[in-house]
Amino acid sequence: MAWIKKIIRALLVQLLIFEARLVLGRYQPRLVGVAGSVGKTSAKDAIYAVLRHTFHHVRKSEKSFNSEIGVPLSILNQPNAWGRPVDWLRNLGAGLVLAMFPRDYPEWLVLEIGADRPGDIRQFTRWLKLEIAVLTSLPDLPVHLEFFPSLEALVEEKLSLFEAVKSGGAVVLNGDDKIILAAKEKWSKKFNERAIKLLTYGFGVSNDLYIHDERIYYEKERPAGLIFKIDHAGRTVPFRLQGLVGRHQLYAVVSALAVGAILGLNLVEMAEALVSYESPPGRLRLLPGIKDTLILDDSYNASPTAMTEALITFKTIEAKGRRIAVLGDMLELGEKTISAHRQAGIETAASADFLITIGVRAKFIAEAAAEQSFKKENMRHFDEAREAGEAIEHLLAPGDLVLVKGSQSMRLERVVEEIMAEPEKKGELLCRQEPEWQER
Repeated sequence: MAWIKKIIRALLVQLLIFEARLVLGRYQPRLVGVAGSVGKTSAKDAIYAVLRHTFHHVRKSEKSFNSEIGVPLSILNQPNAWGRPVDWLRNLGAGLVLAMFPRDYPEWLVLEIGADRPGDIRQFTRWLKLEIAVLTSLPDLPVHLEFFPSLEALVEEKLSLFEAVKSGGAVVLNGDDKIILAAKEKWSKKFNERAIKLLTYGFGVSNDLYIHDERIYYEKERPAGLIFKIDHAGRTVPFRLQGLVGRHQLYAVVSALAVGAILGLNLVEMAEALVSYESPPGRLRLLPGIKDTLILDDSYNASPTAMTEALITFKTIEAKGRRIAVLGDMLELGEKTISAHRQAGIETAASADFLITIGVRAKFIAEAAAEQSFKKENMRHFDEAREAGEAIEHLLAPGDLVLVKGSQSMRLERVVEEIMAEPEKKGELLCRQEPEWQER
């Protein structure tokens, strides 16, 4: 039966791609593709916010639709049908109708493009023609590493996105990322030959757009957002964004500004466009918790780099009570699994007052924290998220700040659901609230 499912899935993928290519050929939208190991969804959402402020009709990938199925579904504007054959047939029918009969179609599409396995991005380059490619971050220890023979192979897969850029198009790169900077040197000649514009962004002053003077601002003694400045082409523009508290979250914002700059948009107008921007559910979102606590909900996923950034933010935020770190397993790290979790434990010891770990691998976080003289009486361990959430309810006290972070399969949004002040809003505030996820 497994091989039959594989054949059916492969056929479905080919049919979806065929229809997506027909649709792109008919409507000729301009495409922005966003790839990288960290921050793709946040960057995609920020780019969408900037573009829709100026252009007539803009659409983005829903949620994290970045796979061989997710990308064509985004182009066809169809939902994930999960394991429902009838709904997949309905999706394919809707795709054919869209390809054959004129409809109002977006002028711009902002697509998130992922790579879980070798060849994932290269297959997209065979049929996607991008106006702009955005590369967010390629850390030394990304997720999905266990599915590639080496870090170099994973990096090459991500960089293959450049092959999809049209001649005369543009590439936007995180100029603070050493791996990406090395790639920039390697690809510069090819970019010049194809008249591809290149813009870098980040905190370093050598970037074309760079961030500085960033700080958290507070309202009623609670963190409310970030204030910062962006420099570009000799001009400085101040920004104030509500809801963002992590310095690393500004990479998504400035990547969107770089895309806008390539298209000749005004920085001040882009600042206005981003006023309503907020991080996606489960990406370091501030949520009110029970007993007058505050939650940093970073439950969507976890990689070593993202874990480090979350813990830095956690330590930076002013808290009246204790800092409670709720950390789950980080998956798909291969031979780096133990060392990555131990490093997280060392970082947790320097930022938290109380540590709760969830999952088999997370025990290494607690082990390393204990070696840093973290008090064992301030640690708890649980096997799964729901059990942990119920226990945490009784541990909380007014003023506590709670960070929740772990890989997708650990389902740590269930912890947040147990301790959030407004569980009736979980459908709009938390990740993985679709019925298909809830049934798992």
